[in-house]
Amino acid sequence: MVDKVYKKTSGNGQLTLYLGKRDYIDNVDSVESVEGVVKIDPKDLGDRKVWVQLCCAFRYGNEDLDVIGLIFRKDIWINHIQLYPEAGHKPQLTDMHNTLLKKAGEQAYAFTFEIPTNLPCSITLQPGPDDQGKKPCGVDFEVKAYIAKQAEDPNEKIDKKDTCRLIIRKSQFAPVNTGTGQKAELCKSFMLSDKPLLLEASLEKDVYYHGETIPVKVNVKNETNKVVNKVRITVDQTTDVILYSADKYTKSVLKEDFDETVEPNSSFEKVFRITPLLAQNREKRGLSVDGKLKYEDTNLASTTLVSEELSGRWGKRSSVSEPPQDDVAGSGGRGAGRRHGDNVGVGGSQR
Repeated sequence: MVDKVYKKTSGNGQLTLYLGKRDYIDNVDSVESVEGVVKIDPKDLGDRKVWVQLCCAFRYGNEDLDVIGLIFRKDIWINHIQLYPEAGHKPQLTDMHNTLLKKAGEQAYAFTFEIPTNLPCSITLQPGPDDQGKKPCGVDFEVKAYIAKQAEDPNEKIDKKDTCRLIIRKSQFAPVNTGTGQKAELCKSFMLSDKPLLLEASLEKDVYYHGETIPVKVNVKNETNKVVNKVRITVDQTTDVILYSADKYTKSVLKEDFDETVEPNSSFEKVFRITPLLAQNREKRGLSVDGKLKYEDTNLASTTLVSEELSGRWGKRSSVSEPPQDDVAGSGGRGAGRRHGDNVGVGGSQR
């Protein structure tokens, strides 16, 4: 069932691209097929052909600079299909194809792309307040129909009026059966105290959805002679981009302080509830968010799940994880016990 048809027409009116949806789900071991239709007016084509391509690319600079000969776009994966004249591409027609063919009318040609499982999901690096109006950096997927003699000839210039394109989004949904939450412990010693402070933090499960409250259970056993007067919980987002270089950086997306007192030689146990949201981080430049389609809002980027087969050999990816951390501050100077989670946090999109 197609709820909405997305279409884009080329400037010369000869091509119209039709898609039945723009969100495609990556189930780790398989990805939904991209099924579409292109309506072609063969008049005035001459010796040129009509192609459709699906491209996954990483943009790491402002496209305005492309006009001076600098290209800040790296094609990660690209696939071309010749639609006209017909060259043997005969996809098995699905209900989606039939609906789009009916919508397009005569001289419409169906196509299907299979997205490899080893490609990253759609991710955008959030622009800063001074970057408004500029196309943000990140990974995007684009379906483009165009007129050219060859599918990809660097010496052939393709006029913009001979192309039409639609951005699509590749997303991951969290698995239905999630594992148990992680637990970490820390033993912190202080000067002039014979015994240490023991800190334990744990989560109920290992996957949380966008907007879902995260309960963090904190246990403190204070055997020191200091008074603990604050518990701080932070959520850090770690972005790992392996493309032009090994680039990995961390940004905080939540930091909350809780005024709690733990006297010397006493214990403390409490569940703190936190909710990291993009709304609290709109001004943070470079923060990773889920790929955004035009006029739609988005979320903090989901953790990228990778199959065991690919986890050791991915050469190009963007992955995001959100490990909670807990700090304990004591009076008489700060003694911090910090807990680092491995990949705990948002692992799927809420739809």
